Amino acid sequence: MPPSGDLPALLAVSFRAVMDRVHTHLAAEGFGDVRPAHGFVFQYLSFHPHATAVELGEHLGITKQAAVQLIDELDRRGYVERHPHPTDRRSRAIGLTARGRACIERVVAHWQDIERRWAELIGEERVQRLRGDLATLTDDTAGGRPVPLRPLW
Repeated sequence: MPPSGDLPALLAVSFRAVMDRVHTHLAAEGFGDVRPAHGFVFQYLSFHPHATAVELGEHLGITKQAAVQLIDELDRRGYVERHPHPTDRRSRAIGLTARGRACIERVVAHWQDIERRWAELIGEERVQRLRGDLATLTDDTAGGRPVPLRPLW
């Protein structure tokens, strides 16, 4: 039994193991140019289809200039595209391309496969209980504030 106090580290290692597995599969499926940081961009754009570089930077905790560099990289690789902003003529909106959405679909499928495997290992009921427990612990630790899904730079 691991010592008390290491649960946060085990959570971090679990996340890393999942992401390593997912990225191995993505590379084999033609998405080898995707890095873990890109997933945070994809996740944000999934729910904010007309985000600007400023908004993306604020979400990720990086400067506008760093966000623009990240967007440029993903644009060159075919995952995002810029288009006119629907309400602000001075801004450009960033949206996912079909390739970006396809990558997200593969990530979700791999996450589901991992969850199915976990259910085989410890049982569906325990996986569901774990999901609820982690949500409770996260909410308590964050003091009820929403925690953005973003990298720790």
